Amino acid sequence: MKTAEAIKKRISVRSYQDKPVDDQLRKELEDYSSSFDSGPFGAEVRFRLLDLKPLGRDEMRRLGTYGVIKGASLYILGAIKEGPGALEDLGYCLEKIILKATTLGLGTCWLAGTFKRSAFAEKMDLAEDELLPAITPVGYPKQGISTADKMLRFSAGSKKRKPWVELFFHADGKTPLKESEAGEYREALEAVRMGPSASNRQPWRIIKGNSNLYHLFLKENKIYNRILGKIRIQNIDMGIAMCHFEMAAQEQGLAGYWDVSNSGSSPDIPPDTPGLQHIATWKFNNWGQA
Repeated sequence: MKTAEAIKKRISVRSYQDKPVDDQLRKELEDYSSSFDSGPFGAEVRFRLLDLKPLGRDEMRRLGTYGVIKGASLYILGAIKEGPGALEDLGYCLEKIILKATTLGLGTCWLAGTFKRSAFAEKMDLAEDELLPAITPVGYPKQGISTADKMLRFSAGSKKRKPWVELFFHADGKTPLKESEAGEYREALEAVRMGPSASNRQPWRIIKGNSNLYHLFLKENKIYNRILGKIRIQNIDMGIAMCHFEMAAQEQGLAGYWDVSNSGSSPDIPPDTPGLQHIATWKFNNWGQA
């Protein structure tokens, strides 16, 4: 399954069949998850597959998701060491794992604020300098969509995506970049547009600079983004955007890498971009990252 297909196919699955994930699929997903130790910012990340089946009933009750997830017994937990770009790296790596699960025919659902963090943190053996920003259930989707699922999807606006004119811009930061003007990077930008985000707020903005430079910005809602303290959920979303752009570009044969050396500062372009925070710049080359 191609990246673009996996991105379009993946949905948030909240109800799962009561059957274990096939051993071969589980091992493949576990091996893939363990292959990540950092992201574009170089922050330390680690992942663990947690199977709730062997746990006692009381312990399973402690590991709750506030009724959001039903039937799942297998979870992927993601931890990071605190530091610059750590949340972006968590989003980048975990989204790659989620897309891998999608290609294996498994359902997932990003959870950042709707699980009992302290209880799951114990299972992750979280260190003092680590955070547990997000987890996802993994399993076989239950057939049909429950009324509760429909209500959650509706409230989150899961199927709605902002149009291109609100997300992508020319170098002046004001003129919308049309699909017809995106050229060979159309698929990469569309992959960003289709990405999941907390409450489907889509906080990413991309400005096309010169020489195939694509500058990624966060349009932050500070109240919403900081409701979980150190865990900035919209920064996690930016890592998801980086993952989608990179994977789609590579699938199109467009060699390049994310330059994060100037993250947080204004890139060398003239746009008037009030309220935007620079995250990273995609740089095209013919040999990949040096």
